[in-house]
Amino acid sequence: MSDVQIGLAAALEQFSPRESIRLAKAAEERGFSGQMAADHFQPWVPQQGEASFVWSVLASLAENTTGDLGPGVTCPSFRLHPAMVAQAAATLEATYPGRTWLGIGSGEALNEHIIGGYWPEAPERVRRMFEALEVIRKLFTGKDVKHNGEFFKLHSTRLWTLPDAPPPVYIASAGPYTSRKTGELADGLITPGASIEKLAGIVENFEAGAKKAGKNPDEMPKLLQVHLSWAEDDETAWANALDQWPNGGMKFPKADVRSPFDFQQMAKLVRREDFEGRMVVSSDLDVHRAALQKYVDAGFNRIYIHNVGRNQDAFLDAFGKEVLPKLNA
Repeated sequence: MSDVQIGLAAALEQFSPRESIRLAKAAEERGFSGQMAADHFQPWVPQQGEASFVWSVLASLAENTTGDLGPGVTCPSFRLHPAMVAQAAATLEATYPGRTWLGIGSGEALNEHIIGGYWPEAPERVRRMFEALEVIRKLFTGKDVKHNGEFFKLHSTRLWTLPDAPPPVYIASAGPYTSRKTGELADGLITPGASIEKLAGIVENFEAGAKKAGKNPDEMPKLLQVHLSWAEDDETAWANALDQWPNGGMKFPKADVRSPFDFQQMAKLVRREDFEGRMVVSSDLDVHRAALQKYVDAGFNRIYIHNVGRNQDAFLDAFGKEVLPKLNA
């Protein structure tokens, strides 16, 4: 499996901090490397049951593993001011040098509306995110900085705890405009698993943006987050998908839905066919291996996977033995 890194997408919406740490250690023992941890204030649906503070958990994950890690992704523009995100990311990298990255996104109402502010349309959320990136970059210089932008103010200040080099910033992108701007402004791309055709379009736009900024896109990380459902028989794999991760079968934008209980109502409408092309649900390890190989062939060499069931130990054993060793860069 040379040059292909398969890590875990730690579902902090499903597992307690202690369980997430245990699973991270177990994953590393079985050949997985790296952790992408979800930043959620609420789970998608109530039955997932958890939502711990991502920065606390990342520090514990780092202490108990040896691979790379970062939030996949955090929103630096509503619930958390970009200055706080910059401080958190700088502290984590100062503690675990060379291992961390900062993944940012434009946010979802599920997590961000809780502070009671106006929830804007998608184009404004994206503008906020790119301005937040500007604030974070300024603070990462270690100099005294100020900022007076469209959305954020920063009175003259600096980060006092700094790593030797700032962590790279990756942006979650799935649309043409955002993926182009990500190539221009960020150090790498994060995107969720989708059809190969859709992913090819995202990568193409990202690379065009990178070239416009005079960067070599081949040298820029492209991270993929993949949700899947594997169990020892197909019926269990389907039951896990429908119960634990029905959001994987919801074919509409989810960024404006505010409550896990609203998602729970929508989940009643989700059918097996809704997962088609969005998430692989199967007991056949070769089916999962082939799906992951397609992503590798499409140019993603850092893939963080999340098996949506509670059967994590069986999943780690099976994939560690039968899937990871058979993937080819």
